Amino acid sequence: MTSVLIIENDRESGPGRLLDWLDAKALSPVVVRAWDGDPVPATVDGHAALVLLGGGMLPDEDERSPWLPAERALLRDAHGQVPVLGICLGGQLLAHTFGGEVRGKYGLPEKGVTSLTVLPAAADDVLLAGLPPVVRAVESHQDQITRLPSDAVLLMSSERCPHQMLRIGQSWGVQFHPEVSAARVHQWSPERLRSLGFDPAQVVADAEQYAVELDKTWSTVVGRFLDLVR
Repeated sequence: MTSVLIIENDRESGPGRLLDWLDAKALSPVVVRAWDGDPVPATVDGHAALVLLGGGMLPDEDERSPWLPAERALLRDAHGQVPVLGICLGGQLLAHTFGGEVRGKYGLPEKGVTSLTVLPAAADDVLLAGLPPVVRAVESHQDQITRLPSDAVLLMSSERCPHQMLRIGQSWGVQFHPEVSAARVHQWSPERLRSLGFDPAQVVADAEQYAVELDKTWSTVVGRFLDLVR
């Protein structure tokens, strides 16, 4: 069975619905829990795609997360060899590694279901072609990409975060969380949500209200990514 290498950067940021979508495509996940001491592979040899998951650190906080240099090296190895998807921190790692800028606690935070504007460049993107002008996604971040790499294509933005989705070749980075379900949002700390200025009840209600739409949108987009896997 063809395998997809998945790097976990945080105990709280697992693959979620990605596992179901992989199973639907007869693809096997190989999960490396870097936060728990699993060694990050030096190369993507033997795997057909790479997925980098989220985490609460910045992409260059090496003292806090000492596996990050190996993860950036793995990303450079994978880029141009296999399709790559970076989610939240993973998307920030993509931008940072190839010459962009990421800043911590920058702008206003985003938590819960958020509207994203699909930009004109997405019209011929293999993952996004045919999407409506506005889609929704689950967000959970305070840090964000503030400058794209020079060769990156910007595909989506939001009111609070201009750089929501980028592409460099066959590597995509997203600030949002396509893998997060409404059930996962239910587990978020109400105290944490309030501290960031969000109403916990509204965040949960939005996740429930848009659950079917979110699944339809992101199962399609991630499914197209997985269709690139050979």
